[in-house]
Amino acid sequence: MYIDGFVIAVPTANKQKFIDHAKYADSAFVDMGATRIVECWADDVKDGKTTDFRMAVKAEENESVVFSWIEWPDKATRDAAMEKMMSEDFDDPRMDMEKNPMPFDGARLIYGGFAPVVELGGD
Repeated sequence: MYIDGFVIAVPTANKQKFIDHAKYADSAFVDMGATRIVECWADDVKDGKTTDFRMAVKAEENESVVFSWIEWPDKATRDAAMEKMMSEDFDDPRMDMEKNPMPFDGARLIYGGFAPVVELGGD
């Protein structure tokens, strides 16, 4: 398994726009091999003293934090999907920012790929 993780600040008023955007765009990742995608809207995110989720994405008072991840069967599948998405001939309206604009400031998106080191529970 391989995980891509994301933290973003989304205007709270754009919650439904975000859900609609994610449902549409996320299906492209599934079509390219992702096994699971989870989008989580902040429910109990405390302010920290040194750092916290809100500070990490410079969330403003009128914004909520979203914590998301994409599960892939392995890094090779993820890398192949990302390579395909970044290619010049990739043409998928689900990932077209004019047809499916991001309802948040993408410049404050934090993301990265992670190799699991501990996994408990599940199926």
